[in-house]
Amino acid sequence: MPHKIYIDFALNPELLDRLQKGTTGHELVIPAKPASVLSLGEIEPAFYDCDIVFGQPQTDAVEKSASLKWIQVSSSGITRYDTPAFRQLMEERGVQVSNSAHVYNEACADHALSFMLAQSRQLPQALASRAPNGSEEWLAIRRCGIPLRGQSVLILGFGAIGRRLAELLAPFDMQLTAYRRSPRGDEGMPVVSESNLHEALAAADHVVNILPDSAATQHFFNAERFAQLKPGSVFYNIGRGTTVDQDALVHALQNGPLREAWLDVTDPEPLPDEHALWQQPNCFITPHTAGGFSGETTACIDHFLKNLARYDAGQPLDNRVI
Repeated sequence: MPHKIYIDFALNPELLDRLQKGTTGHELVIPAKPASVLSLGEIEPAFYDCDIVFGQPQTDAVEKSASLKWIQVSSSGITRYDTPAFRQLMEERGVQVSNSAHVYNEACADHALSFMLAQSRQLPQALASRAPNGSEEWLAIRRCGIPLRGQSVLILGFGAIGRRLAELLAPFDMQLTAYRRSPRGDEGMPVVSESNLHEALAAADHVVNILPDSAATQHFFNAERFAQLKPGSVFYNIGRGTTVDQDALVHALQNGPLREAWLDVTDPEPLPDEHALWQQPNCFITPHTAGGFSGETTACIDHFLKNLARYDAGQPLDNRVI
């Protein structure tokens, strides 16, 4: 049956044409002021007659809509929707919510692997150096490189990104462990829970944080958890900045146990110029670019169109989160 689909983000003519061709037979509602990275956009009255919305709809508008049946979030993160009250309301109304995790998992996993390889090969130090062969600085860079092969990795937040990162790390013969709130049994590696997380933290050479932003993960990595880390370990965050107590992270970088930290996310973003993390020589920060890649919006549209076909066929949605 035809659907009325609300598109809650800006599209250039080429992308709009791609979406229109892929939704032939359905009605698209394109708001005059769609959402962007800088604003939530303005909800038009037609929103409340739509049964599908694709983008980043405002939760208050969703709560007022009686016709909505499915929300396709155009990002991997679902922070504004990941609350007990919103989840309960969607479940009561039978509204399905899916995200675009499969669109961004490859780029995010590549970014995390790039971080791990860069620290292993001391790339920041080597790229900044003009040390002559045989000098003390040259020797120090060579001595500090630690191969990944055989080392242990703890991945916190084992969703689409964590699973893809595990695949990329397979050739390195690393010892992989996952932390999940709700293990599914298909992780293909040991899984730890809250009760034995401290043991996993103490054993890991590399701790990769991919936790989402939620009430349960606020400052998940605090002073206590950083103190549990293995001396000389490396911490990576490609999840959300709010999951880390950054004062505690600075302390762990200055006084141990951390050897280095590699961050794609912070709180706030960007960090103020005077923030202490910028002053740490063993902290390396990229500006929340891990999920980005050429053609990402096209890939996001194609992901939606594939899910639309599944929705029409009565099949389970990919990346369903509610």
